[in-house]
Amino acid sequence: MPRETRILVTGANGFVGTWLQRELDRRDRDGQCNVSVITIGHGSASDRTTDITDRQQVSDLIRDCGPSAIIHLAAIAAPAEARRTPERAWDVNFRGTMNLAYATLEHSPESRFIFVGSSEAYGASFNDAAGTPVSEDRPLKPMTVYGATKAAAEILVGQLAHEGLKAICFRPFNHTGPGQTDTYVVAAFARQLAEISEGAKPPRMEVGNLSGYRDFLDVRDVVRAYADSALMEVLPEAFGKSYNLSSGRPTQIRSILDTLIDLSGLSVDVEIDPQRLRGPEVKVASGDSAAAFKTFGWRPAIDLPQTLEDVLKDWKARIKHR
Repeated sequence: MPRETRILVTGANGFVGTWLQRELDRRDRDGQCNVSVITIGHGSASDRTTDITDRQQVSDLIRDCGPSAIIHLAAIAAPAEARRTPERAWDVNFRGTMNLAYATLEHSPESRFIFVGSSEAYGASFNDAAGTPVSEDRPLKPMTVYGATKAAAEILVGQLAHEGLKAICFRPFNHTGPGQTDTYVVAAFARQLAEISEGAKPPRMEVGNLSGYRDFLDVRDVVRAYADSALMEVLPEAFGKSYNLSSGRPTQIRSILDTLIDLSGLSVDVEIDPQRLRGPEVKVASGDSAAAFKTFGWRPAIDLPQTLEDVLKDWKARIKHR
């Protein structure tokens, strides 16, 4: 394989990483590109097991692989998990990114470094925006451990871009799809409905705060942006920049639940579970993705109702086969 087709993906076995592999494989099969994917993650399914918090392991990885692009997905990604284990979240999300970025500068400086951050880095800026979609020039004011680790890592990557790191940073908004774990709101709703449908649970759903509005995307749209940024020609001005991945159309969590219930055809009771409530909540989180469209031609293509239908079908299949 020509060197320019070697893409290293950290966190490759996770929810997003799995869909990214499918997207890259599809493009390779369709003849859109000639790409070789090197998967980094836990377990035997990965091409290579690397602890990204270990500087030497990461240095050896980049030196040995010599990728043309690195898509860095590995993270403690669930906000609730980051809140429970903040030291681990900072170690993986910040130090792991630092190790990868510095190793790339040292051993593979021509590699494109694609850092996947999070819209959670905006935090209180969403409230300052009073419900309007935020653009990338809004300040990062994270309100969660996860958001803070991602904001700090993105600042580090941005600083290293001034030292020559060919970095592209993304701030994806809430995304869901088939295969997601039930630590996330859409999958949590879908799992409960699937269990009720199969008689594994009484017709009662436990939920958290339903009043917030979030900007939901399909994971299959999100990974298209990552693949594009690794494969397409981009102007040098794109390096060191951050890009929102969003729809600009916030949807209330209650509406998500109502749609899933309608799709299930069930009659259920809904109860607020105090254990599912978090701390200070952002009322409306929505993003302006004009920069991503201008640079990569990216915009979401899959409508939310279709995504929700696919998530529910996936959970029904999973529960049925247990």
